Formats: sequence, structure tokens, C-alpha cells
Amino acid sequence: ASLQRVTFSSSVGVSLPCPAGGAPHAVLRWYLATGDDIYDVPHIRHVHANGTLQLYPFSPSAFNSYIHDNDYFCTAENQAGKIRSPSIRIKAVFREPYTVRVADQRSMRGNVAVFKCLIPSAVQEYVSVVSWEKDTVSIVPGNRFFLTSFGALYISEVQKEDALSTYRCITKHKYSGETRQSNGARLSVMDPTESTPSVLDSFQSGEVQVGRNVELPCIASGYPNPTIRWLKDGRPLPADSRWTRRLTGLTVSDLRLGDSGNYICEVTNSFGSKEVTGHLNVIEPLRVTLSPKNLKTGISSTVILSCAVQGSPHFTLSWYRNTEPVLPDQHFSIQGAHNETLFISAAQKRHSGAYQCFATRKGQTAQDFSIILLEDGTPRIVSSFSERVVVPGEPFSLMCAAKGAPPPTITWTLDDEAVARDPSRVRASQYTLSDGSTVSHVNVSSPEIRDGGVYRCAARNSAGSAEYQARINVRGSPRIRDMRNITAVAGRNTFINCRVIGYPYYSIKWYKEGLLLPDNHRQVVYENGTLKLSDVQKVLDEGAYLCSVLIQPQIFISQTVYVQVKVPPLIQPFDFPPTSIGKLMYIACVVSSGDMPIHITWRKDGQEIVPSSGVNIETKEYMSSLQIGKVSLKHNGNYTCIASNDAATVSSERQLTVTVPPQFVVQPNNQDGIYGKVGVLNCSVDGYPPPKVMWKHAKGTGNPQQYHPVPLTGRIQIMGNGSLLIRHVLEDDRGYYLCQASNGVGSDISKSMVLTVKIPAMITSHPNTTMAIKGQIKELNCTARGEWPIIIRWERGDTVIDPDRNPRYAITTSPNEKSDEVLSTLKLKPAERGDSVFFSCHAINSYGEGRGLIQLTVQEPPDPPELEVREVKDRSMNLRWTQRFDGNSIITSYDIEYKNKTDPWELKHATRKISPTNNQANIVDLHPAQVYSIRMFSYNKIGHSQASKELTISTEEAREITYLFPPQNSINAPRKELQNGVIRGYQIGYRENGPGSNGQYSIVEMKATGDSEVYTLDNLKKFAQYGVVVQAFNRAGTGPSSSEINATTLEDVPSQPPQTVRAISVTSDEAVITWAEPPRLTLHGVLKGYRVVFWSLFPDGEWGEMQNITTSREQVELRGLEKFTNYSVQVLAYTQAGDGVRSNVLYIQTREDHPGPPAGIKAVPSSTSSVVVSWLPPHKPNGIIRKYTIYCSSPGSGQPAPSEYEANPELLFYRVTHLNRGQQYLIWAAAVTTAGRGNISDKVTVEPAGKAPAKILSFGGTVTTPWMKEVRLPCSSVGEPTPTIKWTKDSEDTAIPVTLDGQRLIMANGTLILRSVKAEDSGYYTCTATNTLGFDTIIVNLLVQVPPDQPRLTVSTTSTSSITLAWIPGDNGGSSIRGFVLQYSVDNMEGWRDVFISSSERSFKLDDLRCGTWYKVKLAAKNSVGAGRISEIIEAKTHGREPQFNKEQPVFTHVNSTHARLNLQGWASGGCPITAVLLEFRPKGNWAWQNVRTNATADVFLAELREATWYELKMKACNSAGCGNQSSQFATLDYDGSEYKLSARPEGDDVKKLFSIGCPIILVTLVVALLFIIRKKRKEKRLKRLRGEGGKGGGGVRKREVWRRAMRLSKGGSEDKATIPVTDTEFSQNVNPQSFCTGVSVHHPALIQNTGPLIDMSDIRPGTNPVSRKSVKSAHSTRNRYSSQWTLTKCQSSTPARTLTSDWRTVGSQHGITVTESDSYSASLSQDTDKGRNSMVSTESASSTYEELARAYEHAKLEEHLQHAKFEITECFISDSSSDQMTTGTNDNADSMTSMSTPSETGLCRFTASPPKPQDYDRGRPTNVAVPIPHRQQALTVGHAGLTGLSGSGGASGGVSGVGGATGGPSGGSSTTSLSQRTLTMPGSSSSSAQSAAAAATASASGGATGGDSRDSLLESSSSGLGRLERQKQAAGGAYSKSYTLV
Repeated sequence: ASLQRVTFSSSVGVSLPCPAGGAPHAVLRWYLATGDDIYDVPHIRHVHANGTLQLYPFSPSAFNSYIHDNDYFCTAENQAGKIRSPSIRIKAVFREPYTVRVADQRSMRGNVAVFKCLIPSAVQEYVSVVSWEKDTVSIVPGNRFFLTSFGALYISEVQKEDALSTYRCITKHKYSGETRQSNGARLSVMDPTESTPSVLDSFQSGEVQVGRNVELPCIASGYPNPTIRWLKDGRPLPADSRWTRRLTGLTVSDLRLGDSGNYICEVTNSFGSKEVTGHLNVIEPLRVTLSPKNLKTGISSTVILSCAVQGSPHFTLSWYRNTEPVLPDQHFSIQGAHNETLFISAAQKRHSGAYQCFATRKGQTAQDFSIILLEDGTPRIVSSFSERVVVPGEPFSLMCAAKGAPPPTITWTLDDEAVARDPSRVRASQYTLSDGSTVSHVNVSSPEIRDGGVYRCAARNSAGSAEYQARINVRGSPRIRDMRNITAVAGRNTFINCRVIGYPYYSIKWYKEGLLLPDNHRQVVYENGTLKLSDVQKVLDEGAYLCSVLIQPQIFISQTVYVQVKVPPLIQPFDFPPTSIGKLMYIACVVSSGDMPIHITWRKDGQEIVPSSGVNIETKEYMSSLQIGKVSLKHNGNYTCIASNDAATVSSERQLTVTVPPQFVVQPNNQDGIYGKVGVLNCSVDGYPPPKVMWKHAKGTGNPQQYHPVPLTGRIQIMGNGSLLIRHVLEDDRGYYLCQASNGVGSDISKSMVLTVKIPAMITSHPNTTMAIKGQIKELNCTARGEWPIIIRWERGDTVIDPDRNPRYAITTSPNEKSDEVLSTLKLKPAERGDSVFFSCHAINSYGEGRGLIQLTVQEPPDPPELEVREVKDRSMNLRWTQRFDGNSIITSYDIEYKNKTDPWELKHATRKISPTNNQANIVDLHPAQVYSIRMFSYNKIGHSQASKELTISTEEAREITYLFPPQNSINAPRKELQNGVIRGYQIGYRENGPGSNGQYSIVEMKATGDSEVYTLDNLKKFAQYGVVVQAFNRAGTGPSSSEINATTLEDVPSQPPQTVRAISVTSDEAVITWAEPPRLTLHGVLKGYRVVFWSLFPDGEWGEMQNITTSREQVELRGLEKFTNYSVQVLAYTQAGDGVRSNVLYIQTREDHPGPPAGIKAVPSSTSSVVVSWLPPHKPNGIIRKYTIYCSSPGSGQPAPSEYEANPELLFYRVTHLNRGQQYLIWAAAVTTAGRGNISDKVTVEPAGKAPAKILSFGGTVTTPWMKEVRLPCSSVGEPTPTIKWTKDSEDTAIPVTLDGQRLIMANGTLILRSVKAEDSGYYTCTATNTLGFDTIIVNLLVQVPPDQPRLTVSTTSTSSITLAWIPGDNGGSSIRGFVLQYSVDNMEGWRDVFISSSERSFKLDDLRCGTWYKVKLAAKNSVGAGRISEIIEAKTHGREPQFNKEQPVFTHVNSTHARLNLQGWASGGCPITAVLLEFRPKGNWAWQNVRTNATADVFLAELREATWYELKMKACNSAGCGNQSSQFATLDYDGSEYKLSARPEGDDVKKLFSIGCPIILVTLVVALLFIIRKKRKEKRLKRLRGEGGKGGGGVRKREVWRRAMRLSKGGSEDKATIPVTDTEFSQNVNPQSFCTGVSVHHPALIQNTGPLIDMSDIRPGTNPVSRKSVKSAHSTRNRYSSQWTLTKCQSSTPARTLTSDWRTVGSQHGITVTESDSYSASLSQDTDKGRNSMVSTESASSTYEELARAYEHAKLEEHLQHAKFEITECFISDSSSDQMTTGTNDNADSMTSMSTPSETGLCRFTASPPKPQDYDRGRPTNVAVPIPHRQQALTVGHAGLTGLSGSGGASGGVSGVGGATGGPSGGSSTTSLSQRTLTMPGSSSSSAQSAAAAATASASGGATGGDSRDSLLESSSSGLGRLERQKQAAGGAYSKSYTLV
């Protein structure tokens, strides 16, 4: 493989596998191109074990060119050799700021336009164009738009409309993936003018590889349109389908080498011509073949490697051996024109390995390799001939084959002489086989006697030689050839051949000095007559030898040969003694034997010794001495003594070693290293032998504690001179370093140094991208680290930011010297549009610089779109717009507004939320021949743009058409202006556009009811596409249909569960669930997947956690299940709309498995020969326990196997008998299921005994049971004497014996029985067994499960058809909650509906509810015990109200003399669909009404009316929320069509009617007024009497007026008030004609928190009895109250109201002064409950006021201090004729409100709850009861022994109004007095403070219930010091009073 260049993003990193491998497995390594090893740099670079090089993502400050911009290569090495990859250029690319731009273009109509994407040159290599957009819509190539391979956009046949669009290019960064969008460019389209051609885009010269496609752009403009002609090398293009002429230019596909050449594009028209020329060079990819591929040859052979390169020329070749470049020397030579041949002459073993040939051309690199193996190539004979006998003239052939490396050469000899070649008779030949063998033949065609003898073949090459010989006998007379004398070397072997020819002969014998040989062991005579002399010796073997051949009996022939023996020299051993520098050295080389003359010489390290070396040599005949006067290091080496004579040359070599102790040449010194750079710690030593250098490291900068060897890795290495090289300095490298050297001579030397690592400035933290809002302050933070000082510089783009010159920028720097960090903040004050650039922070110090790049995007509202009109029709227009600047935020929508030109913009029509993907829209329902003004807005998430330039457009005159908009949930017809006659109705056709539909329209018809029509098509299929058309019809017929508009109904959840759900238990902890897809028709959307819901069911009834798995398949494996456990499984399908219906619950049980060990085991002695064993079942039985196995073994008995006993699984004990007394036994147990025996329990030791202390066999632990069940707690015991049993229950810190009664019983066996257990029975029970020898105990924790506590239910959100509820579960009662039961009902209805909700849900949405309707809801939780307490009943109302008629709408749209057409569109539905409209009308003066019932969409005409008559009309529109009324009068026209005037009526009739109607009304009014005055006076007398009683103890009370023009409602304390003035003017607004009450709502945003008893009273409603709760939570628990809206109501006399007012007071005792905080709630309740609710509080807090009133009531009953309070009805004023008397009564400890909570008459009642003995508080027992206060106004109450005088005062100066009344506590225990809300209570005794307060106070009583005057009081304080007095003094004694007023 070849990777020449790898570029990657610094934010992504890169992984490079080594493109090499081998067999056997190759070791992969990476190197830099310089040959340096690759080392790991933490978090920067790492080489994986598989050879992959990984460069991690890094910040720009961590850039290191040595790592991130360098050439790498990898190697693969095994035993065959080592090869390398081509060099790979690795370069990291940073996230640089850049923008792409498109320039505006000009073109003539009908010509071609060219847009080019201009990319900055710095990033042009990495950024490419991926698409073009036209008006934000991607351009699809085709028609007139073309995209070239170079990223240009061509538009052909330019049209005028092309100038209306903007064009953008979209680019993508190849490595970071970032996309950029250019600016929008415009095209200016001009009318054609005659001109010469102009080239818009052209090509340049280039190179392209064979087989690819190339595009040569050539496009031009001009008029007339120019023609284009292409030429190649001056000739027209040949006819070839590979050449294609397109608009974009010339495209050549499947390039070939012959396509290279000069290409010319000629552009011509009638006014001139232009041409473009370029050269195309088609090249072939480089391919390299190296031969031979694999070669085995011998040492000293010649190797020739040939590198053949295919492909384009102009390449360069380079040779490598084992990854090292091959350099020419005595062995290597590179030859050839391109260096394509490598010669290796006299190849040596070291030349073996992998040879590579690299061919490089520009960016291309190719290589091939060959494995050369050089072996010991000494020849060996592999095939030979055998001895034979031939007759003269009979041809014979001899063959000899040999192998060697290099292939050997074979020579032939006959009797030691070369075979004479006679072409006519004797021939020799040889050749080499493919396996390297050399084969040679000798062919003798006509043998003669002389051709006989010993034939020898000798194979020789540069590595050595080998021989083989055999005799060939030619028949004839034997004779012996002449024999030559032989010279032999003493000590070696010699062969002597007897050169006999002819055959036959009988024998060959050898004689020496008359002795037959052999005569000793060194002599051997072979059968062929050859004599061998081994280890030749001069004295014994030198002489004449006779060869005697017996040719016939007694006939011999012979010949003599003389052997001369020469003796080689023999050197006596010598050696160099150890020495050191400066000593003398003398060595002698003595030759002890050898033939003279002998020549002796010396060599050192293979070289001659020169005289200048300081070595003297003296030589004699047989000796040579070597003398060194002063030994130095240069004399180290190998010395060789060489002795030679005529016989041989011998040598002896010895080594001279001069030792030198180590010493420093360069000592280490303290130095600095720079983080990330290369560091060298210098340390150079000298000595001999060369010292070994070791480096050690001690961390820290103080005194070094302990040195550790420096680990040598690729990053850290020891250099050849001993210095330590650190390729990449890290912070951990700082500290002490020790350089230690030793060579075994003398002592080691060492020297320490300190390395200080200096950190170059680097950016450690900065945001890559960030957003800012235009006009707001933006801060950019950048954290730098490094050596101090650090300078931070900020740049905007390429410009340095100087805050002094540009005050809009501010730079602050916060150094932190402890952490070496600097935080720099660039503040933009404020951010502007131009700041959407790259900012960079640069950190600089003395050691480097780091940079952090931050892309700031300033967001703002978009620029207004450029709006233009494309088409105008009679009732519609088509608009197109171009969005320029989007504010750097995605456009979310568009709004189009239009109006009649003469209208103000307040009367505009608008099309809202147009999709941002659209750039055009149609505006319909316009009036023909009208002038409109149109403008447009763009929206993004920041805001909306300014209005676009306003357009003024006139519509055309044309007939009416219809148009449809696709709706959200239905298909609606649009609004239509009725022109050209009266539209009678519409026909709507719709059909399903989908598979299987018949394409036929279904027709529905509707009547025209007004100017706009809405029709809902329902009963459609879910998630189906429908097409809709509309036709209008009038009396003339039906008009044309509109264009079909398609709309798709929304997705819904699947209505059926998956089919055929099956569950298969695979193992004990795995199951497989399968199912089939639900029917397609029931999916109602796109199936997204399936969800499998499952949960476990435990034997105790508890449920496990509900789990679910989501999958897209129709099968899922449930793994990790509990063994032998029941599971419930459900499967559902889901779509985008949500989860569908769950399948029926499927039950599955996992399989049995081996049980776990018994949970516990006991063994106690029961007699002298038996023990009793008890145990607990396993925690995880994993199946049905079939039996238990008990094992018993005695360690000292010698029995190898334990005894086994089987026990019934129902009995958890067993008696083991026949045991030996005094012997210890080991007991253990195991459970058994059908799967097998489980794990054993713990082993216990027991010893049988006669007398045994008490022991309990039963086990303690936790016992869980449902309530009201019988529970047995076993406590079985053994012991001798028999133990006694005692049960106790822990209570706080003591143990109380269990009381035995009908509910508790202890059995004889010690079992404790508890019947009908309750929650209070839970606790720890202890059983103690005791006898005289000891005792034993167990503890049982009994948990009684009870039904869960009530949840806390609240309303989350409401809509017109739904209520979303949320709740917080209460205590689960000790058992997990299995679900919730939600019950709800419509208000005032008895029936409740149930909904079961999963236990995991905490909210639920009630759907399909009635609009504008009150609902009651309650919730209960269920656990295994049962259903718990029902929550408080809460009420909520769905959104919506009764219909109302818009007063701005006319009641009638048309009235003539006999008919009137009603405008039912004037009814506003109130959010709920109108179900019916009831009409009543009659002529004025008539009593009878005519009734008409219709719906809101019907076309209603009042027909058969009288001419010129006034009519009265009453309309009543109803929906689910209620009904609304509207009354009106109208007059029909006269018979001639003229209007009927009211003055035309007879005057006498009017006076008569007025008198007949007015008299009864006046009479009734006078009677009512008289009754009212009488009643008012009576009430004033009673109030006056009551005030008089109060005045006796408290001073005078001034009467103030009840109502003021301004009223204030204050909330909060004296320091936190929100006071809102409410005037009578506000009360008078929005008066309903049917109601005589006016109201104003006061909102307060604060969330008030108070403390007080929390009493749940959510089910209190007007007209119902409050339910008292017996449990009151903590007396001071914190509670939140939501008081978002309060409504004050002022009613007139005709409609009585009921007001329930509650005063809450906190009374404390101190110094006789009582401080009171008072609150009031007023709720006006009309007979219509809903209206009462609405007038009181908003829907969001519908029941909050009722809760507060009920809480007050509950608190009065349940407060600890009022346990024995008396509840008194202090006074009642009844409003009927018998209401003049006052009734009082007392009800001790009773619900006083029961009798008065639903009064049958309107009136005023007060209830007072007071302590029985208020004076108790004066005895030193002060009380301070804190209660909730919604509207806190502090008042001062002065208390003594009782409340004797009562009067009211405002809590602050000014007019602060109270609502309702209150009562005080009794004085002397009986009297009661009416109090206002802000109360000043005076003591019975006179004190200065009390008198001053009383003098400053005023009070007034409430008015009558039915009178027209107000019943509220306005109380003011006349003393400004009252507030100070109230803060300075605290209440010491007094009464706690509660007053409830029902008015």
C-alpha cells in the first residue's frame, strides 16, 4: 500500500495503520523520515501494539511541528528481512477562520452565467464546494442549471427571472467537516447587445491519470451566441464516444495515453473570436517490479537485481536494503540509465535481507521488494557416476551434478590430468538447472585403452570445491602411465594414484622400501589402487613408493613415484599480560619447528604495523619480538604473528588490552528544558574498556531523596557519548539527574545535576465557539499557563486588539501565580454584527507561544427580507422574497401582513409562521380591483426583523375562485370574499390519495353562511393523505373547482398491540419474547419500533421494578432474569405520536436452577447422643425445594465421608441421632431442587451433651405481613433442663414484656401468635430462652404492611378538553405501590369513572373532557395489601366559557320587508364549540314569542315578517360551558324597500304601552325601597347596641362610611407590601347585562410562605360540609400558598351574594399587649356556582380560597389550645320577613359550621371560638400560635384578663379597607362584639397605652345583606405612632379568636 500524504484536523486526530505485513508475523515499527524512532507522547502520539500510529486531537497551543508536520515511515521486520513503507507526509490542519464568497455576475438574456465560489488560498486545498443554493433551496443539476466538477455554477439561457434570486455556494472542510455558506450573489440580466465573445470560464494545463475522466471547461458569452469548436494538436477532435461536448465544456472519459496533447477551444460569433489553449498530460500510475523476487545464493556470488518501472517517465529510483539506503562500495554498484540495476559482487552473508526499489514521480511513489538469502555455498556433489568396465569402441557417458551458491563450475580430470577434448571422440558439456544445480557430462564416443583410468569431477565456486572420482576400465593390455613425483605437507593427508590403464588386471599393490603397504594405521590402500597417507610425517613418509600391478599370474608391471614431505612453521603460544597506560610491553613470537627459511611478520587489527606507532619489532631466524616503550590507549587491539615457509603460512592472534578508569570528558551541569522540546543532558566519559553510562532520576527540586534508574523508552535514550536525550520534555521530567559511569577499572564515577522544566506559554482553556447577542456585553475567557511572566494578546482576525484605541474592547488579566495560570477576559461593550469573526488569544512567554482560536457568532434579529411580487390575480397574488442576513441565527419563520391601502396597519391581515424553507407564498381571499399594502417580517430565535419595504399592489378584476390551506388536524376551506352575486353554497370534494384508493371524490355540500367558510372533514383515516377541491355554486350553477390541495392527517399511536406475542423460557435466567407486527391499518403512522415491558412477581406478592427494552426487531432476548421467577410481559408498538396499546399481560416463569445455600443453620445438643439441626430456606431457592440434605462428619473419627440425612422440605429442622458423647461434629446442609443440589451452608460445630444450656432453634430476622392477618413468630428451643420462654417488645430504650390477651398468645412451643396485626404492632420482638445452664435470644423485626397513604394530588395544566394531573405518592405502607386508581366525575354528578394508572407514573392526562366544565378528581394508591386512603378531592375546570356576542359585529347581515338574515358569526365561542342557538322574536307590543332553534353554522333567516314593523329579538347561544344571551331590536323595511322610521309609529300607542308597563314597576320599586329602609334601620339599632356594649370597656368608637371611591388591598407584612388601589370606576367596567355584580381582579405576584398547621381540606366547597381530618401534621410545618389572583366583588341589591370571611390571628402574651395579624378571604358566590368560582379566583387556583377557609375552620377545631373551646353562634341577621331577631347558641366540641354552612336564606352569621378560660394565659403560660396569613396586616390588640372592648383600626395610615367582619372573644367569658378585619382590642382596665390606642381607633359595622349599600368597612388609624407601638411591644396575655362570617 502507499500513503504519500495524510492530512487531518487537529480537533479530530488520525489513526494510521502500517501498510505492511508478512509471514511469519512481522514486527511493525514507525520512524521519522530522519530515521529516529517514534516514541509515545502522552495524549499526543501513541503507537499501538498492532502497529497503528495514532495522533490524538490537540489544541493549537500543543502543536509541535516535529510531531504534527513531519515525514513518517513504518517498517515491517521478520526473519527474512526488513522493509519500509514510502515516506508519509503527516500534516495537522487547524481550524482556521475563513469565509467563502461569491461575486455578483452580469449576463445577457439568453446567454450563460457563471458563478464561482471564491475560497481563500490558505484553505483551498482542504475546502471544496458541495452544493449551491438558489434562494435558500438547494439546486438540483438539470434543466438550465449545471454544477461543474470544479465547483462552479453555470446557468444557461439566462432569463429575466434569474435576476430575482440570490445564489450561494455551500462548502465543506474535508478534515474538520465544517460547512460554510457564502454570501448571496445576484445576477444582473441585461438585454442582448451585439458584442464579441467573452470567455467566462476556461481550463488550464494539467495532469490526469489513465482511466479517469476529465472536464475541460470552456464557456463564453456574447451576442449573437458564440459557437464553440474544439481542436486537439491543431486538428478537430476525432470521432470517439469518449469525447462529449457539453455546455460546461469538453468531457473526456476513460482517459488513455494517446489523449495527451494540446487542446484548443475556439469561441466564435459574427463579431469576433477567442480561443483557450491548454495541455493535457495523461499519465499512467507508477508500477514497480523487482526481479528476481526471491533469491537464495551462496556467499561470494554475484547478485543482480533489476527494477522495472512502468508508467509515466521522469521518475527517480532509489534502492534500500533492510530499510537503509544502498550506497555504492566495493560490493554494491548501481547501473543503468535510471539506476534500475543493482549489482552485488562477492556477496557476503551480511548482504542478505530485503531489497526495495522505490520509484518516485511528483506525488506518486511505488515500490517492490525482493528477499535475498546468502548461504554457505560450498559445492556438493549431488549426483555422480559409478565404476564400470567398457570395451574399446563402445561409447560411454559420465555425468556429475553439483549444487552450490553461486552455481559451481565442474571440471574433469583423468588420472590427475585434464580430460583431453577430442571433438571427434571425447566431448564435455555442462548446464545449470532451474534449482541452481550444475550438471556436466563427459561423452566418449569411441573409447580406447588410453581412455581408461580414474575420472574425477571437481565442482568449484567462490565458496569452495568438491570432488568425486571413480575408475573406468577399458578392456585391453594393462599398463601404467608415467607417474609424477608428489610434494606432501607434514600433518596433512595425501593421495597417490596408480595410473593403470587397460583391463583386466588382477590387483594393485604398493611397496615402500620393499615393504607391502599398509604397514601402519596411517596408510590405506583402496580397491581401485589409490594409496592414502594420513597425517603425513617427514621422517616416516618421505621416500619412494612402488606401484605393482598383477596383470597375469606371476606377471607384474610396476612404476615408482617419489614423495617429498615439507614441514610448515609451528608458533609457540604467547599472550599479552594485563597492563595500563605508561607501562612497558615485550612479547616474543617463537617458531618451534618448520622447514627453513621461515619468514615472520606482525600485524595489528589486520593492518601492517608502521614504525611511527611506537611499536618496535626485532626478528631473528625463528623468533620475532614486539616491544612497546610506553603503552597508551592507541595500542589496544589484536596483534597477529604470521610465520610462513614453502610448506604453509600459519598465524597466532592475541589481544592487547590497555585499561583506563572512567573519567568525565564533559560533566553534567544544571540546565533548563523546555516543555515539548528536545532536551539533552550532557555527560561524556572516557575510559577503557569503554565505560557504561547509567542515568538515574530523583523527582522534586529539594534535596534528592532517592534516585531511580531512568526508564529508557523511545522518548528517552542514552546517546553514544553518554548524554541523555529526551526527545519530548514533560513536566514529570524535572528533578535531579545522576550520571554514573563504570567500566570495572577503579571506582565508579558520578555527577548530579538539576533539570528545570520551563513551560512555554500555552492556552489551556478557551471556548471553540460561542454566541453573543448584538447590543449586549459579551465576555470571552481564555486561560493560559506557563512560566512567568506571561503576556496575553488578543487578536480580532489578524488585527491586534488595542483597548486604548478602541474603547469598545476591554481586556482584564487575572494572574494566579500558585497555579501558574492567567485568566484573560476580553469584554465586548457591546457586541456588534462585525464581531462575528474569529478571535484569538495568544499567550507569550520566554519559552514559547500558544494560541486559542474562538469563533464568535453575534446573533441579532434578522434583516428584513427583500419582498417582491411575482404574480397578481383577481383574488390572490404570489410573493417571493429573499432573505439577506439571517442574524447568524436560523430563520424560524416568516410573517406576511397586508391590508387595504387606506386602512391603518391595526386592521391588517396576517399569515403567520411561514416555514423558513419557503421563499414564496400565495396570498388569497383578496378583493378584486383593490389596492393593498404588503409588508413582511423575518423571525429567528433572537426576535423579528424590521418590516420589509412596503409594497403597494392592485389586484385584477376577475371572477371568484376558491383555494384551500392544509390544516393541522382537519381540512378547512379558506375565507372567500363574495363577489359577482350571492354564493348559495359550496361543494367540497375529497378523496384519499394512497394505495388502494379508487380515486373518486366524495362530495359534501354546505350552505354559504357568511363571508368566511370553515368546514371540517371528519371521520377520516388516520395518517392518510387526502386531496380536496372546492366548488362554489349560486343560482346560475356551479363554478370551476379549485386546484387540488393535499393534506395528511396526523399520526396517531397504534390502536392495536403486536400480534401473537409468545414467550419462551430458554434458561433459568433468560427468556425470548417474539411477536408479529400489528395490522398495518392499525399503525396510524410510521412504525418506529417496539417496546417490551416486563416486571417480576415475587412469591410474597411484591412486584419487581418495571423494566422496558426498545427494539426494532420482532424478537428480543431478556437476559439476567431472576431464576425460577414469574414475570409479566407486555409488548407495544410505537410511532412518532407515542406508545400504542399494550398487549395482554403474558406470564412466563424462568426455569429452575440449583438453589442457593441455606440462609442460616444452627445445631444444638439435645441429648448425649443426638443434636437438633435447624436451618433457614435459601434466599434464592431458584426452584421448588424438593428436600434438604444434612451432612454430619466427625473430623477425629477417621471416617472419610460424612453421613447424609434427608429432611422434608416443609420441616426446617432435623434430629441427628446415634452420635457419640463428647465428640465434636461438623454439621452443614444443602437444598435440592429438580435441577440438583445447591451450594452448602456454613458449617457449624456441635457436641452432644447430657446437660445443655438453653438454645433457640428458630432464627431471628425480618418478618413482613399484611395487616389484619395472624402472624406466628416461632421460638423453638432445646436444653436440659427445659428452657422457659419469654417474649418482649422494644419500646424506645426499654424492653416491655408482651401482654397476653385475646390478640396475643404464646404457644407451648414458644411461638408468639399475633392476631389481626396493625401498624402499631410493627417493631422488634425478642425471644429469650433460659435454663439453669444459660440462655439464648433471637430478635425478630416485624413489619406490618398497611395500605398506602393518600397521595398529594394537584392540577398541572388544563386545556379545553383535558386536565393534566400530577401527584406525589404518600408512604407506601411497607409494600411497593402497584398502581393508582384515579376517579373523576363531572361537577354536580354522582357517577365516578375509574382509571387505572401504572405505579411508575407521576402524572396523568385526562382527555376527551367537556370544554369549560368543572370536574372533581380523587386518587388512591394500591399496594399488595389493598387500596389506600383516597386523596383530597380537587376540582379543576377545562378551559372555555360560555358564548358571547361580539358587540362590534352587526346582529343582522340583511333585512328586507319580510325577511331578516342573522349574523350568527358574531357569536364568540368562548373556546368551546357552540352546540345550539335559541332564537326568540316578536313584534313590539306582542306578548307571545316565536321560537327558532338552530346551530351556529346554519344559515338562519327570520321569514314571514310584517312589513314596516319593529321586532324584539332574544338570542341564546349555548356550549358545554354555559349559555350567553343577546337582545336586539330591528325594523323590517317598508313595502317599497324604504327604511321604517320609529317616529312613524302612532304616538298614542307608545304612551299607552309605556303607562301599562311603567306603573307596576314604579309601584314595586316603592314597596322594595320602603322595606329596605325599615330593615336597614333595624340593623343599625342592633349594631349600635352591640357597639355600645363594646364601648363600655374600650372607649368610644367613631363611625366611618362603608364605601370609599378608592379601596386598597394589601398583602404581606408591614415591610413587604404590595398595595394596589381599586376604584369604583374599575368596578363599573365590563358590566354584564344579565348580572348586577361588578368585579375587579387584583393580582399579586408574590409567593407567600407562612408557617402553621397544615390541614388537608381540598374537598371543601360552598354548599357542602367541610370534612374534618383527625390527623394534623406538625404544628409549624412550612407551607406555600399560591395567591395569584383575588377578585373583589360589589353587587347590587337585586342579586344577593354570600360572602364567607375568615380572620386569622396570632396572639402572644407579654406585658398585657396583644399583637394581631389579620387576614381576610372574600368569596362572592352567586346561585351559579361556576360564576361564583370565577368571580373569586382564577382557574389555576380554583380551590385555593376554599382550602384556606376550610383550613381556618379546621384549625379552630383542632388547634391544641382550643381542644375544649366553645363554639358560639354570636348573632345572625336573617334577610327574610322574620329576620329581625338574633339567635345565639353554644355547641361544645361540635361542628358549629354544620348548621350554617348551607343557609337557606341570605343573611349574616358570626361564629366565635374562644378558650374556656382566657385568664389562664396570665399565669405565666404565654402562647404564640402561628397560622397561615394570606393578607397580613398587623394590628394592635391590648389584652388583660379578657377582651372587654373591641374596636377596629387600620394597620397603616391611609385608607386600607377590610372586607367582611369579625368577632372578638368574650369579655368575662360571655360577651361578644363585632370586629372589623384590622382589630384594636382594648383591655378592661384603663392604661395609658391602651387609652391612647383606643383614642386613635375607629370602627364601623357591616351593612345589611340585602341592601344596596356596601357591607365592607373602611378603617383608618388616627395615630401615626400606632405602627411603632406595635413593633415595640409583644402580647403577654389574651385570647385566641376565630371568626367566620357568612354573608
